[in-house]
Amino acid sequence: MPALAELTAGLPDSPPVDPASIAAALTRTLVVLDDDPTGTQSVADLPVVTGWSVDDLAWALGTGAPAVYVMTNSRSLDPADAKRVNTEVVTNALEAASRTGTAIAFVSRSDSTLRGHYPLEPDTIADLIEAGGTPVDGIIISPAFPDAGRVTVHATHYAGSPAAGYAPVGDTEFARDKTFGYTSSDLPAWVEEKTDGAVSADQVLTIDLATLRTDEDAVVAALRGASGRAPIVVDCLEENDLRLLARALARAEEAGATFVYRVGPPFVRARIGQEPHAPLTPAEAQPAASAPATDALGGLIVVGSHVGLTGRQVDALREATSTPEIVLDVPTVLDPAARDAHVADVAERAAAALGEGNVVVRRGGAFVAGRDAEESLDFARRVSAAVVEVVQRIVAARCPRFVIAKGGITSSDVASRGLGMSRAMVRGPMLPGIVSAWEPQDGPAAGVPYIVFAGNVGDDSSLAAVVATLNAGIGSR
Repeated sequence: MPALAELTAGLPDSPPVDPASIAAALTRTLVVLDDDPTGTQSVADLPVVTGWSVDDLAWALGTGAPAVYVMTNSRSLDPADAKRVNTEVVTNALEAASRTGTAIAFVSRSDSTLRGHYPLEPDTIADLIEAGGTPVDGIIISPAFPDAGRVTVHATHYAGSPAAGYAPVGDTEFARDKTFGYTSSDLPAWVEEKTDGAVSADQVLTIDLATLRTDEDAVVAALRGASGRAPIVVDCLEENDLRLLARALARAEEAGATFVYRVGPPFVRARIGQEPHAPLTPAEAQPAASAPATDALGGLIVVGSHVGLTGRQVDALREATSTPEIVLDVPTVLDPAARDAHVADVAERAAAALGEGNVVVRRGGAFVAGRDAEESLDFARRVSAAVVEVVQRIVAARCPRFVIAKGGITSSDVASRGLGMSRAMVRGPMLPGIVSAWEPQDGPAAGVPYIVFAGNVGDDSSLAAVVATLNAGIGSR
């Protein structure tokens, strides 16, 4: 795989942008429809809601934060449900904005490896904006996540690392996703692929790094020239590139342009002018004063992701700490005669293990395929419900010192249903630019550090490193 230097040969340097200048010019609060909870890993000190009632959204907007996150979990939904959820969120957000007197703009946050409901989600948002009388000029497509090794160069999206090199994302395991698979790494071609040819590659506007870094007026002119929801693909190699884009977007929007943002995690940080937050220290990762009293000596790690990296991370944690693992066996969960006893047993054993230290609960066992898509979805929902019940039972029996949820869908289920969380504050990352720590504001685990850990970020040692920080926080009290 090519090194980054090979991909960027001949490109100009990025002139530094002061994020404070972007923050000072911000005129709207960003409402981020996050299709799984991992979108918060690039930001700090922002509110999160796991539901989208007008009251919850009004609470979030009422904090005065420059951006608020709404956990739609839509990546786990079928297209019809994803459209319904996006519609509900935007409708209620507009009402909450009216109630609180807040000007808002919408972000459709999705995966930095191009998985998710595109173009359905940004189109749904655009439909509702336009129903209010405001034409949407363009859809900003910026999936880059440099902290996680996802970069866009010459309109081609890559995934990798400085050590391993960078592969076109269409050549990676992410492109073979059973639900959201694709073949194109060239983003204009990807747009054509995902729109089934309704938008051809040559209709996609592109903003390359050379222009972004040397001619802001040309970028603004390109943005202002967009119309009819034109897809606009933007190159990005580093944080400052996103700040340059943010500054140009602010100018175009001030001149009357309207955009919907379809972006990866760090875009919001740049767009609101927030400095990257340093990884939380052990002292910062302690439970809040509101956390329930407990005799637990460790935390709960719930693993739902199936990507190879997650498996290696769990292996490294086990090797480094001898953390016990308890398997929630999928075939047993799907057996009505055995399900309830198995769930109770897993929860009881995990709660007991917390009295000694950390414990991993993971889904395992033989793969069970449904006879068709409908049955497969039913199986997935039943397994998810079992995970949720296990977490509920554990928390009721012995509240953990912290909870880590590994995998996007898992982290959503554990937060909203397992921990009964409807409101939280993002405190910051556990590792540089990745892995988000939340402080639940309600539910039976209010105040307990909740760590949202995507399945596809970090290296083999990252999970062990996060656990080490959290364990040090326990020891420091």
